Amino acid sequence: MNINVVAADLHYLPSLEFFACIAEADEVVFFPEDRYQRQSYFNRTRIRLANKVETLSVPIVGRRPRIPLKEIQIDQRQDWLKIHVRGIRSAYGKAPFFEYYFPYFEQVFEEQHASLWELNWRLLTLCLKLLGLPVKMRASLASESDEILMDIRGCLVPSVPFSERNFYSPVPYFQLFGSDFDPNLSVLDLLFCEGTAAKSIILMSAKKQ
Repeated sequence: MNINVVAADLHYLPSLEFFACIAEADEVVFFPEDRYQRQSYFNRTRIRLANKVETLSVPIVGRRPRIPLKEIQIDQRQDWLKIHVRGIRSAYGKAPFFEYYFPYFEQVFEEQHASLWELNWRLLTLCLKLLGLPVKMRASLASESDEILMDIRGCLVPSVPFSERNFYSPVPYFQLFGSDFDPNLSVLDLLFCEGTAAKSIILMSAKKQ
């Protein structure tokens, strides 16, 4: 039996497009030796506030380009965690499923990871569990693998709209703050607003490859 393996970048609280790409995979492979790229989702995510969509960014130590992702350290001298938690509470504190899901994320934040790779890994592991997606995660030191059926590394970037790619077709769902729907936000938006319906919404939004 063929195994559906997707190679992907490790994002911070990933977007719905990311989950649409991996939702039907058996396994997702990540590459800690891949080089850090500026202006990526490795250290940023997007949430919906009352009057705008806000980007939350995790500060990193130094700005050295082209170093392995596993070596990127979070700059704990900056008060980023308090800003992120406050922003998430402000955005979703009144969402139907916030009180149920947020403590899980809060627990991961309180672990105070020094490595952004480790933080992202823990958060993605949690997201897959809460979504009920039976996707295995694996880190590989090899840059290529014969078993990979789809490689989306470098494809999902903030500078290019999701509409210019062929992975994600937005399925509107309930959001706080008005009637205009904002697609492709952090998975937090979907979990807090739709709860157990989140998995089916992601599956419906995934374009068949």
